[in-house]
Amino acid sequence: MTDMLLRAVRGYAEAHCDATGLARTPIPGLFAIRQIMTSELQHAIYRPLVCLVVQGTKQISLGNRSLTHDAGATLLITADVPTVSRITRASLAEPYLSLALYLDPTVIADLLVEMQVAQEGANAPLRIDPTEQEVADTALRLVRLLDRPESVPVLQAQFVREMHYWLLAGRHGSAIRQLGSPDSHAQRIARAVALIREEYAKPLPIERLAEAARMSVSSFHQHFRAITTLSPLQFQKQLRLMEARRLMLAKGTSASHAAYSVGYESVPQFTREYGRMFGLSPARHLRATKGGMEAAAVY
Repeated sequence: MTDMLLRAVRGYAEAHCDATGLARTPIPGLFAIRQIMTSELQHAIYRPLVCLVVQGTKQISLGNRSLTHDAGATLLITADVPTVSRITRASLAEPYLSLALYLDPTVIADLLVEMQVAQEGANAPLRIDPTEQEVADTALRLVRLLDRPESVPVLQAQFVREMHYWLLAGRHGSAIRQLGSPDSHAQRIARAVALIREEYAKPLPIERLAEAARMSVSSFHQHFRAITTLSPLQFQKQLRLMEARRLMLAKGTSASHAAYSVGYESVPQFTREYGRMFGLSPARHLRATKGGMEAAAVY
């Protein structure tokens, strides 16, 4: 990883990060993260993304698989999968710094046509590899573009497209090709996932989700679990619990109000399921954090 990219990400993050360490950019889907201390476990269901760590270390787990994401490596997530992660190396002198970009299936599909590459690829929902030079160079140009606000509307699409191109052309190509096929199992399940994300607080009949994915109910169940590692009900439950946690820790919402806000009808049931997922009851979690802001849910 080049020192120039480290300096560019550090400069932008220090100037623009909010209380959670998240630095948004005017380029849709592009974020920087800065953390000055190690973190507690963070639960998230990420959208497909690519992330470059330029300083510090993060541990990330999917099921029983645990990976270390060090500086100089690229993380690729190609499906909406639940992860548990924590920053393990960060300090005020050397903060954890990363740059993340959500992957765009439309851009991938267009590039695959031009590159004359088959769309269907291997289903690898999470992987970490050394960052390729072309990817790092494009990331540097993206960050530098942020210092020229008048140029962002003109050049952002070109640079984002270039980033997707180098990912497809390099070692990550086979893992993200499935995102470019509207009829792949991954993209069909992604349509159902988008519906769950939009209406997570409402009852969602399995038939409606299967219809969104254009699958039979039995086929939908099978492919949903294969891609996300969860059943549709478990996926919706985790989204509800993570949103309730955010409401309580970031906004000071009471546990009962948070429970009803995310769709629970029983506070005791919410309390039990919250404790199973996060290891603490809502009340103990609030006391442990003392109302403080937690790290950003973006990688």
